[in-house]
Amino acid sequence: MRQYKLVILGSGGFGKSALTVQFVQGIFVEKYDPTIEDSYRKQVEVDAHQCMLETLDTAGTEQFTAVRDLYMKNGQVYLFALVYSITAQSTFNDLQDLREQILQVKDTDDVPMILVGNKCDLEDERVIGKEQGQNLARQWNNCAFLESSAKSKINVNEIFYDLVQQINRKTSVPGKALKKSSCQLL
Repeated sequence: MRQYKLVILGSGGFGKSALTVQFVQGIFVEKYDPTIEDSYRKQVEVDAHQCMLETLDTAGTEQFTAVRDLYMKNGQVYLFALVYSITAQSTFNDLQDLREQILQVKDTDDVPMILVGNKCDLEDERVIGKEQGQNLARQWNNCAFLESSAKSKINVNEIFYDLVQQINRKTSVPGKALKKSSCQLL
């Protein structure tokens, strides 16, 4: 069984843990409890193959950057979800720095990742348009993009499955070097 390590990154208090817990346990956690670093494991079937996903739910604060860097540098992390809230401009603004950290630590511009606009169920509070997320994804070597809601269970599984499918596509041809991923706008 293939093992995949995923890291969920983004500003604190805007849904990274809620998405992860919804995916792993199938429940929505209403109360915000600041995360330091949590790790979750779940066995799933993606494209007719069983796999184990280990997800690192990171703190949203800079004080834990060293822990994130250590986790990313050890060569075990392959997949990244960068999460922002469609209701908070600051969370969207933080993404470029997060992406730059990933690219610098991984020493490549070809890292499987997905850009996630969370809280899409709060349409009345939206300040980041869907097209803004799509445009940013295109700027980032056409990375995948989804809008999601942990509360309404919208595109939660798809975030994790898309990341696995990205790495599977890159490694499906023996001897083929990793190339830039294609954009998937869902």
